[in-house]
Amino acid sequence: MTGKPDSTSRFSRIGSSQLRLLERLSNAPGVSGDEGEVRKIVLEEVRPLADEVKVDALGNVLAVRRARSGTGQHLRVMLDAHMDEVGLMLVKDEGEGIFRFDTVGGVEVRYLVGKTVQIGKEHIPGVIGAKPIHLAEKGELKNAISLEALRIDVGPAGSKAKIGDRATFFTAFTRLGPSVRGKALDDRIGVVTLIELLKSAPEHIDLLCAFAVQEEIGARGARVAAYAFQPDIAIALDVTPARDLPAWDGSENAMYNTRLGAGPALYAADSSTLADPRLMRFFIQTAETHGIPFQVRQPGSGGTDAGAIHLSRGGVPSISISTPGRYLHTPAGISRIADWQNTLTLMQAALGDLTAGILSVER
Repeated sequence: MTGKPDSTSRFSRIGSSQLRLLERLSNAPGVSGDEGEVRKIVLEEVRPLADEVKVDALGNVLAVRRARSGTGQHLRVMLDAHMDEVGLMLVKDEGEGIFRFDTVGGVEVRYLVGKTVQIGKEHIPGVIGAKPIHLAEKGELKNAISLEALRIDVGPAGSKAKIGDRATFFTAFTRLGPSVRGKALDDRIGVVTLIELLKSAPEHIDLLCAFAVQEEIGARGARVAAYAFQPDIAIALDVTPARDLPAWDGSENAMYNTRLGAGPALYAADSSTLADPRLMRFFIQTAETHGIPFQVRQPGSGGTDAGAIHLSRGGVPSISISTPGRYLHTPAGISRIADWQNTLTLMQAALGDLTAGILSVER
């Protein structure tokens, strides 16, 4: 969907510096509960930009940029992007560099066989191994492989690996023409977007930025951050699965929820949140006024940190704005740079137009 054309020259552009930052963040390991390397990069970026920065008890980075104009009470706007990613955890040492492991977050076992990983703070290289096809017994290949049949092999040189270490997919970030490919684009794209929004924070609102932990295992960090911030409204910035590949039989895919190339996705509903209708109308109107492509994500499964934020304290009017991505929660995802750009543009336009009056209109 698009509105009437409008000059967007006053908005920030995704360029080489933003792509380099996304590359650093995508390549950094940050499985839920062990987001330290990502947090370090985020702190480097936000400390010069915010009036207040702290790391809370769960490991969230909370950055506040106070309003510069007007007096009295300003609208408190919480922006959230999660730092963590899905991955694996070593759970049993079987000797000679062989480890059993479990999944952390929504990882599908069928994507794992033969994938390279890096383990722990020392980035120990390993590979996920299974019985090779040559040794499979009759009928065995017809059955889905189980997690119990897989091992991470780090070899004798990986003796420093230990139970409890996280493992991330070892996929180097790459530019693919109009797209980017990398692990953990969900939600490192959101993290870079949030940093850009902090750079261009409007003068008339209090901007409360949560770089949250543990989203992939239950939106735990966002719940704590929202309780601390006490925002008036909240916007979760995430990456949403694009189910836009052709149907297997060549027919039209009528089951898509979002598409690459169609702009940011506005969530009307998911498994954990019904978007505040006032915010939904506001973002649609903003996109149409400024001629920014957008799409409405079809309701269905999945969720974002908004699911936890909107239930904080007495309730927080919330919405999710996501950049579409293919193959999320696998070793490599793909997103369009144009969709990312339009997500950033929509957010900058919306924050610039946002006033406390949005809460005074009927839901």
